Amino acid sequence: MVEKTEHGGFWPSLYDPFRSFGARLADWLTPATEASSGEAAYDVAMELPGVSLEDVELTVDNGVLTIRGEKKTQSEKTGDTWYFSERQFGAFRRSFRLPEDADGQAASARMADGVLHIAVPKKALEQPKTARRIEISKS
Repeated sequence: MVEKTEHGGFWPSLYDPFRSFGARLADWLTPATEASSGEAAYDVAMELPGVSLEDVELTVDNGVLTIRGEKKTQSEKTGDTWYFSERQFGAFRRSFRLPEDADGQAASARMADGVLHIAVPKKALEQPKTARRIEISKS
């Protein structure tokens, strides 16, 4: 899907500043993630500080790795004076299409120091059969 933008003259639409607000908000709430490829496996690391293991779900279905979770709000103490809070809370979901040689069924994960580490081993792909020349006989 492609966003269609129209300008009806010299002045921009009043809605232009809000047009991509949803996408920007989703990026802000999504945990930082990095993916890399080693010789034997694909590795994904996602920053999840303050998220407990019980609040994270990891699935592989039809070649898609999905990470779901929620960072729950901690209750505020009444009577305190709050000046600002930059902490983020809420649910998130990230999905990644695995490469053809990834063995999603053998994936493993561990959480260490607020970072979720996922390893997806590589499997050997069947080598394409080499072309064979077929001799044509005379009838």
